[in-house]
Amino acid sequence: MKSPDQLSQIVQAGGGIIVDASKYSTEQLVKIASSAKGKNATILIRNADRKTTEKLRHIAEAGSGHVTFELS
Repeated sequence: MKSPDQLSQIVQAGGGIIVDASKYSTEQLVKIASSAKGKNATILIRNADRKTTEKLRHIAEAGSGHVTFELS
């Protein structure tokens, strides 16, 4: 499993990633999502239903439209 710093580096380079919300804290996901600002990268967060709506909103704001949640 890649660390949040490694995932942020991939996103900053323009790479799209898929992560599991159950394996990262909200703060880590916010950091990863914020790395997408100004980049042509998409982050898909699976198992997002494990986070509260407020936490998902915080992650989404950090990603500025580059974050997609899987809520199934």
